[in-house]
Amino acid sequence: MKRLKGMRLPQSRTGFLILLVILFCIKTIIAYYLDFTLGVSDPLQWVILWINPIATTLFLLSFAMYIKRPWVSYITLLLIFTANTALLYFNVIYYRQFTDFLTINTIMGYDKVSAGLGKSTLSLFLPHDIIYWLDIPVLLFLLFHKNIKVDTRPYSNLKAFSLTSLSVALFGINLSVSEMNRPQLLTRTFDRNYIVKYLGIDAFTAYDAIKTARNSQVRAQANSSDMDNVLSFVKQHHAAANPKYYGVAKGKNVIIIHLESFQQFLIDDKVDGQEVTPFLNSLYHSKNTLAFSNFFHQVGQGKTSDAENMLETGVYGLPQGSVFSSLGSDNTFQGAPAILNQTAGYSSAVFHGNIGTFWNRNNVYKNLGYQYFFDSSYFDTSQGTTLEYGLKDKLLFAESTKYLEQLQQPFYAKFITVTNHYPFPLTKTDSTFPNVGTSDSAINGYFQTAHYLDQAVHEFFNYLKASGLYDNSIIILYGDHYGLSNSENTTLAPLLGKDPDTWTNFDNAQLQRVPYMIHMKGLKGGIQNQYGGEIDALPTLMHLLGIDDSNYIHFGTDLLSKQHDQVVAFRNNNFVTPKYTVLGDTVYDNATGKAITPDKMTQATLDKDQKKVDKELSLSDTVNNKNLLRFYTPAGFKPVNPSDYNYQDGYQKLVQLRKSLGNKSTSLYSKNGNKSTTKLYKTDAAELQGDKKSDITTVPSSSETDDADNSSSILSSSSSSSSTTDNNNN
Repeated sequence: MKRLKGMRLPQSRTGFLILLVILFCIKTIIAYYLDFTLGVSDPLQWVILWINPIATTLFLLSFAMYIKRPWVSYITLLLIFTANTALLYFNVIYYRQFTDFLTINTIMGYDKVSAGLGKSTLSLFLPHDIIYWLDIPVLLFLLFHKNIKVDTRPYSNLKAFSLTSLSVALFGINLSVSEMNRPQLLTRTFDRNYIVKYLGIDAFTAYDAIKTARNSQVRAQANSSDMDNVLSFVKQHHAAANPKYYGVAKGKNVIIIHLESFQQFLIDDKVDGQEVTPFLNSLYHSKNTLAFSNFFHQVGQGKTSDAENMLETGVYGLPQGSVFSSLGSDNTFQGAPAILNQTAGYSSAVFHGNIGTFWNRNNVYKNLGYQYFFDSSYFDTSQGTTLEYGLKDKLLFAESTKYLEQLQQPFYAKFITVTNHYPFPLTKTDSTFPNVGTSDSAINGYFQTAHYLDQAVHEFFNYLKASGLYDNSIIILYGDHYGLSNSENTTLAPLLGKDPDTWTNFDNAQLQRVPYMIHMKGLKGGIQNQYGGEIDALPTLMHLLGIDDSNYIHFGTDLLSKQHDQVVAFRNNNFVTPKYTVLGDTVYDNATGKAITPDKMTQATLDKDQKKVDKELSLSDTVNNKNLLRFYTPAGFKPVNPSDYNYQDGYQKLVQLRKSLGNKSTSLYSKNGNKSTTKLYKTDAAELQGDKKSDITTVPSSSETDDADNSSSILSSSSSSSSTTDNNNN
């Protein structure tokens, strides 16, 4: 006690508040370092991480300073402090299980959260958790034993207001610096980690509350009659299937390969006589491939997530922000995984070497009906295996085979590559492709990472053929969005045979072309010149699988249909047709690339096209913002219940399912005589040579594999998460 009396403890009300701010900042920083994986990548982000709890903590505690009665003010300070600690700690517990932060909707649905944690709750508590709570009983002890004296002097409202104002000013500085480091932080949120990393837990909770309230208000005004215009438009614009292709892939596995940031101009391009993407070129020209030469990305701010959304649901992204991030946790979807499961018994999985929270995928995929999501926690993400956006592509494909072979067939499996992403960093160990020699390092790197991606896809195809999956699969390859931004296109121009001095917005628009290839053994393929975009992918796939899409809300049309609509809408309401490109008030002739003044008949046609584009995008936005699909369920479709899915222990669940099915199991592992096919995977990835290859690509021995309780050994090389690094291109 004498030692406590000798300590310099705060003896004023302001001093006590400052002590609480310091203590809470310490706890928050401990959580940042020990419990959260926020992907801090530069010195400024470290500084922001250390200071971001100050402003919001001071703001919350300042409200207790308006209370005139001293003891009540002190107790209120402690209550706010305790409540804030609880919010931080509950986020810690939730993050340990779900690698995500608590949202308002999650908090309101506490019963679902606790059900999701289940019996594993006790295992989530760690010894260092005492740090989060120890200071509260100590503070109470010091207060009641008068080691911290209650300051009975009057505390003016002006002083209290000064503290509140100071907190607001500090938050403004925090936000401004964060915006400098991460532009459009609040308007284009693709990972909750970013809000926490830059602004803290309190700010994230407030941000989520505002967003939730806004969404709730919009949705509260919606009713089933809002679907009438949508249904009328979709029915009017539906394109019947092409009899030549309808059902040609019925019952086949569907493998989607997401070619990150891959633009069409890379196909058949050469550097110093060497093909940039020789394998993808061979696929593009294969008689077994339907290759689309005029296929455009249609993404907005949601970039990759917009592309996924269109390919999975046939509905556009938003004009601002991302459907996945802002609405994906709560919206009702009618996505490809659920449709294929309910109509043709498909299982489904996603393979992605980044953290599950990125683009809110860990929540959205459940609403889409994905049964399994293998994120970075399922892969070896030790130092040297990852780049800014996750696991290198060759490693992703190689390591995924041990999970893929356990999936029940037919399956719908998506592979999201990341290596070909800005800033395109590869070492000479990864790629020896020639440097294109421009003044822009991003452009130089882009060709090298594209070549690496091509090699990774080639290795995966070799495995598919060696394992037998190739013969029973239809494989879709698509580029999600641009890799090089418009600001880099004039530097790129000479490599495309263009004059940078005459480069126009028309040229920028033409570079929105991305690959879209449908490959299947025996498919009557060929290069297709009709115009289309990502919004058309789902109805095209459904018809190839022999599934009628006429009752679903799809704003695109089957690319192979004679009734296919070739007016391709961009997310900013511009559009392109086979003859013209319309960018704002300027019309370009596609044949010449020159701006023109249309004659009356052409202008009338373009006005009609513009009206259709505007209506289509507006209706899609209404579907998203008002969550209208909750009011409409297609015949034979059962709405997805996201609580049916939990992405923990995915491998063990697959093994248990295979065991329970016995001789009825259709997995590749079962078809291969209950033996693994991973040794069939051949790769030149430096990380998988020698002893490391067997450690990463093989499954446990047959005795272990047949015992689901022991099968967790396959995850022994996993790490918690790979970091996500800020970049506006994703």
